[in-house]
Amino acid sequence: MSWIYFFDLCGTSVFALTGALAAGRHRMDPFGVTVLAAVTAVGGGTIRDSIIGATPVFWLRDPNYIIVILATVLATLLLVRRPRKVPQYTLPIADALGLALFTVIGAQKALSLGLNGMSAVVMGLITGVGGGIIRDLLCRQIPMVLRTEIYATASIIGGIGYTVSLQLGMGPKVALWLAMLSTLAIRLAAIRWHLSLPAFDLKTKRE
Repeated sequence: MSWIYFFDLCGTSVFALTGALAAGRHRMDPFGVTVLAAVTAVGGGTIRDSIIGATPVFWLRDPNYIIVILATVLATLLLVRRPRKVPQYTLPIADALGLALFTVIGAQKALSLGLNGMSAVVMGLITGVGGGIIRDLLCRQIPMVLRTEIYATASIIGGIGYTVSLQLGMGPKVALWLAMLSTLAIRLAAIRWHLSLPAFDLKTKRE
């Protein structure tokens, strides 16, 4: 098993966990938990593969992704008896880890197919945030990527770091770790200190 493939499966499990926890907080049944976990885990990668023409999409060619999702859902249902009692920071931290993993995986796949660095950064962003957007919309929440707190920015910086590191001649493993840790650090810092970009506010003052 290659280390890229291993990290991809890890990211799938982490994002499946965030989907399962979100479903639990909205009191969904086991089928709903499975659906939300699945779309969170493979949604971004599915959009990426559809855009770049890598079809059939990855989880249709490799059943291990579905197995990982189902195993994660089963473990969550058995071990997390009261999702509403799970600490509030659990979901954002798990989501941050998934964002870091999938950002690099998406960028790496784009580069492996011969796309340029800018396209790789965009594909990393889509892979990292796509599943979370679907999850939040199904839960009737404003997606994290659209909130003022730094989220997509962390993914973009991580994608740029990964592509630039490779262009500078760093090894694939070193580039992956640097990009992943930088994305994770930025996102965790945003969670811890509520860092955000300036809001675009068009509200008019009343006379």
